[in-house]
Amino acid sequence: MNILKFIESFANESLMQNKGSRRESFGQFSQLGKNLALASIPFGLSSLTNSAYAADITPTPSTPIGALQLALTLEYLEKEFYIMGLESGVIPKGGRDEKVFMQISDHETDHVSFLINGLGGIGSPNFVAKPTFDFTVGGAFAPFNDYPTFLALAQAFEDTGVRAYKGQAANLISTPDLLTAALQIHSVEARHASEVRRLRGLKGWITLNERGAGMPAATQAVYNGEELTTQAGYNTAALFGAAAGSEAYDEPLTTQETVAIANLFIV
Repeated sequence: MNILKFIESFANESLMQNKGSRRESFGQFSQLGKNLALASIPFGLSSLTNSAYAADITPTPSTPIGALQLALTLEYLEKEFYIMGLESGVIPKGGRDEKVFMQISDHETDHVSFLINGLGGIGSPNFVAKPTFDFTVGGAFAPFNDYPTFLALAQAFEDTGVRAYKGQAANLISTPDLLTAALQIHSVEARHASEVRRLRGLKGWITLNERGAGMPAATQAVYNGEELTTQAGYNTAALFGAAAGSEAYDEPLTTQETVAIANLFIV
């Protein structure tokens, strides 16, 4: 079964520049993905999901388990995309771009391992298997034959991940250890997103709801809603302008918005 379609049926309606958080040096985070997979497990995530939530095995995103299941599906997608990209030869060999994507690929692989362990491991009632992905979307894209297309989809996937993790934070608020771990991954995804955008010659952050030059129109759903400038009741545009106000924060994607984006690439 397509796990995202299953989730949707239960969905709750209700090497960078060195300035600032998303502009931190990419090198500072070269080991963070591996550290997450190793160091975060002692939080007891596996025992938590198997005990406190053993009775709540319906994978709805309104529960901590549902949030992890959705995150795992997104990480499966990213892991497979980068592995296929590196194996295809579409990424220029021997240069900075290849090093960046090798590092990102390692991070995504570690995130998958971490989330599987957090759900109790393969074979547990909470585990969700990897879907079958079609990154060509039925032949509409050729990411493993055309590097600009590969970069465009990488940007879309990373920007989706950043907003999706933020969107699931409310579903993890009752489990501080899970929330802490998810926010750590969110931080790594934000740096991935910034670096990929810079490889494409763009700013490292999203302005308004603009997807950026060279992005397929089908990726617009990733950016809708990012034009919001009101934070904690204050309209940041009043002081900084609409563009700068929107750039200061990433807006969350709802479960259904995330599902709709990911389903484009799931067979």
